[in-house]
Amino acid sequence: METVVKKAGEGSAGACYAEFGTDWHDPLTAAPPVERPATASCRVTLAEAQFRDFTPYRGDYTPPEGCGRSGWAKVVLRLDGKVKGRQYDRLGNLTVGGVEILATSTPEPSPEGIEWSVEKDVTHYRDVLSRPQSVEMLIGNVVDDTYTGVIDVKATLTFYAAEGRTRPAPTPDRVLPLTGSDRGGAAVTTPRNTERILAEVYASGSGGGCEEYWYMTVPDAAPYSCKAAGGPHREVRVSVDGRLAGIAAPFPTVWTGGWSNPFLWYVTPGPRAFDVRPLVYDLTPFAALLNDGRPHRVEVAVAGVPAGQSGWNAPANLLLWQDRGREVVTGALTRHEEGAPTGSSRWTPAAPGGEHRLDTDGAHRLTLAGYLDTSHGRVTTTVTRTVGATSVHRWTDGENRDALTASWNDEESVTRGAGTTRTTRAYTMDGETTLGAGDRLRTVLSLGDRADTVTLRGGRQTGRTRLDDRYTGDASYTAGVPRDQRHAVGTTTARYQLYGSEIGGGCYDRTVSTAQGALTADRRRC
Repeated sequence: METVVKKAGEGSAGACYAEFGTDWHDPLTAAPPVERPATASCRVTLAEAQFRDFTPYRGDYTPPEGCGRSGWAKVVLRLDGKVKGRQYDRLGNLTVGGVEILATSTPEPSPEGIEWSVEKDVTHYRDVLSRPQSVEMLIGNVVDDTYTGVIDVKATLTFYAAEGRTRPAPTPDRVLPLTGSDRGGAAVTTPRNTERILAEVYASGSGGGCEEYWYMTVPDAAPYSCKAAGGPHREVRVSVDGRLAGIAAPFPTVWTGGWSNPFLWYVTPGPRAFDVRPLVYDLTPFAALLNDGRPHRVEVAVAGVPAGQSGWNAPANLLLWQDRGREVVTGALTRHEEGAPTGSSRWTPAAPGGEHRLDTDGAHRLTLAGYLDTSHGRVTTTVTRTVGATSVHRWTDGENRDALTASWNDEESVTRGAGTTRTTRAYTMDGETTLGAGDRLRTVLSLGDRADTVTLRGGRQTGRTRLDDRYTGDASYTAGVPRDQRHAVGTTTARYQLYGSEIGGGCYDRTVSTAQGALTADRRRC
């Protein structure tokens, strides 16, 4: 994902102010731009709209004529947005042919206005983009005398041709939306020669209720403003015909109004806030079952959410690869081992003048295996995934002090034939909000998004990629007064590091720092 930066006047790097004013630097991230091949390109506008309410934009998409009909080397989605005045952060999504291709959120604007951009590699949606489709986009918004910001956006696709030595990108043969997955599941009939299946789930706690801050909820007995009977542990699960088929730790996204302090996010959003990356599950062990030509129910559920409570959005897609040498691929699910999920939340009441404390932990393990008799022989796929989380939540009566230290781990191993991919993911959150003398509110927060992926062939390492995306911020303002009386100050630093054999040059390392809304540093180390 790349955020395009406008550096104008006092918003340029190196400027510094005593406190936030009526304008600040346009939002940006430290993440790398999408790499593009040096081939002919074609651009198509997907959507262009101004969002004032909850009316979606609807339109039509037609593939470009001049860059090949479907065998593209790369397809890049770009969202350009602008907003001014006063407005909350808003959530948005973009679908093509019913397939979710972007989940996003918006930054909160300055009175004078901001602009931002998001880029995403969407090449793997080639199947959907290769033919005319309906388009729907929504960024739900409220505009009135108080919240004046109209969100103005344009979404485009740029297609890069496969020509010369630049070959078409390998992509799934079919992409199927799990229509209705945000309401529990969908009936799906897959092609009978499917030999590989991935599910991607754009899961996020959202909607403005307590599930937006699910990681800070507490059991009913504890005196806190956000309740969940079982505490804050969450897990995103996929099932096939009622049988558990995949588990994942949700990413603890912090939106741009999060932690009661928008001054943390005006310029540098937290990891994934602008580009909500989907959770990915390998369902290939279930391919033999799904290949029988009958509809099967694939469901998405978020474990830990109190019964009947809303607050999660989880649109999902299936990515399918087909065996071109066979009309029907058969096989069997040979192993299904689920460890009993564990989890507990232990509340320790506050002593007089002290802090309440909630200690939470949870873990789950799932191993699946299956084989398929393909045109290139019998192929066995084994998937093992282990997820876990620990957190310590401390707060005072009245919540004038509210602190959380939490970590989530998601380890996955997929062996298909002679190849193995092992991925270790770790998400961290360590923060504290205090309301002190003179209603001065201060938030100090650090976030981490890390992943280490190793590929092996015949037991020998053939590739490795390492991601380390970190954010730190410290901001304070006077609460309960008009904006021009808040005397807000804040510093932030975002550092994005990416290393590996699949990255151009093998290394990317960028750090972006801000103070009082001004960009103070933008360093690249590779």
